Amino acid sequence: QVQLVESGGGSVQAGGSLRLSCAASGYTYSRFYMGWFRQVPGKEREGVAAIDSGGRTSYADSVKGRFTISRDNAKNTLYLQMNSLKPEDTAMYYCAADSDYRSPWSYLLPSGYDYWGQGTQVTVSS
Repeated sequence: QVQLVESGGGSVQAGGSLRLSCAASGYTYSRFYMGWFRQVPGKEREGVAAIDSGGRTSYADSVKGRFTISRDNAKNTLYLQMNSLKPEDTAMYYCAADSDYRSPWSYLLPSGYDYWGQGTQVTVSS
C-alpha cells in the first residue's frame, strides 16, 4: 500500500525558511514522478515543484529562485526547501506521486497523480 507522509510545516515570519519532507513507502519510490502542491481554502490546488526519476525539476513561476525540490532515493524521501517565504505562500502543502509517464509540461498539473499525502500546513506572517 502506497503511503506518503508529509512533515516540516509550521509558522514562520516573512523572509524565513522551512524544509518540508515527504516520506514514501509501499512502492518503488525511485521510479515515480514526485511533486509538491499547495492549496488554500476556496482555491484550486496548484503545483509548486516537481521532480522526475532522473532528477529533472519543474517549478511554478511564483516560487522559482526561492524553493528547491529534491529527492533522496536511498531514504525514499522527497524534500522542499523553502526560502524567502512570503505571506502568499501560506497554504496546505501536499506531496504526490505518479507512476505513469508524464510529459515535462505536465509535471505541475495535479491531475493524474495517483497518490497523495495528508498535507502539512505552512503559515507565513508579515
